[in-house]
Amino acid sequence: MTDTMRAAVYHGRQDVRIEEVPVPEPRAGEVLLAVRRSGICGSDATEWAAGPKMVPLTRRHPGSGHFGPMIIGHEFVGEVVSGGSGLAAGELVAAGAGVSCGQCHRCGQGRTNLCRRYYTLGLNAPGGLAEYVAAPAGMLRRIPDGISLDHAGLAQPLAVGLHAARRAGVRPGDSVVVIGAGAIGSFVLAGLRHLYEAEVTVLDFPGDKLDRAARLGAARVVDATGDVVEAVREQTGGRGADVVIEASGAPGQFENAVRMVTDGGRVLAVGLPKQAPSVDLFGLVLREITVDSTVAHVCGEDLAPALEILAGGVLGAELLDSVIGLEDLTDRGLARLAAGGVDGKVLIDPGRRA
Repeated sequence: MTDTMRAAVYHGRQDVRIEEVPVPEPRAGEVLLAVRRSGICGSDATEWAAGPKMVPLTRRHPGSGHFGPMIIGHEFVGEVVSGGSGLAAGELVAAGAGVSCGQCHRCGQGRTNLCRRYYTLGLNAPGGLAEYVAAPAGMLRRIPDGISLDHAGLAQPLAVGLHAARRAGVRPGDSVVVIGAGAIGSFVLAGLRHLYEAEVTVLDFPGDKLDRAARLGAARVVDATGDVVEAVREQTGGRGADVVIEASGAPGQFENAVRMVTDGGRVLAVGLPKQAPSVDLFGLVLREITVDSTVAHVCGEDLAPALEILAGGVLGAELLDSVIGLEDLTDRGLARLAAGGVDGKVLIDPGRRA
């Protein structure tokens, strides 16, 4: 192993450079990983296209202490280089990316994603779009035998979908609607199917994404070009869905979620809209609707089950878009994602050479 490595370093809006940088030195409780796959998501594309928003480029991050240009990448799997904390060299592991203190009141409640000193590798501290990364051993989970690296690379975003599914509060017999059949909507659907015996309806525009939702187990798929509120009400005998999960972030869809949920029902906000939605608070109060939200995941609850789901082989095959090298990160990854040209997941193999 050399002393330097290639890494994708964020310098600002539309400025991510592939640079030669020092291999990180693991600190106490950390493990050095040779990164085998690293994914990108909407957060990465937003940072590239319109950031910095989460990368601490101009102000020191209160949790990580990082300040300045930074290696991005928060969805990664790798091979243990230097063992420790129960992990042996050569083992393959998936990373949760979120770092929590384990001592604050939220950590004590098991809500580590809301830790007062929380930070995320690849968003607030050096991450995994590099040949090597130093990661806390507590956020790593062994990859079971039989899962390909390409599929294991989807574990972290699937864990986010699982956490969202838990936050939805689905009860036996509930009718559930997911708005949006993109990557995050698909991960939420997989989480719902894993956790509950519920019939799930997925809404989106006709095409590959909606077809994929049907293959992934949606009981019904609905064409979003029509009156989706009326369609849901017809399917539920006029009363509306018990739980509606808004996973698209598209304009007007949170408002539609509120309109299509039953009185006393639940709406979960997952997708992040570019513009603030117009909420009918008067109607929410009179109809006693619960509105909830979700962020990131709880590593101890969600990462290992995500790997179990991926072991089935179906979800990874459906959602993997492509595997590219670091040199193609901007043109074939971030730019495509920012332009809405990716329906699945793009993974980077840092060891791949042009």
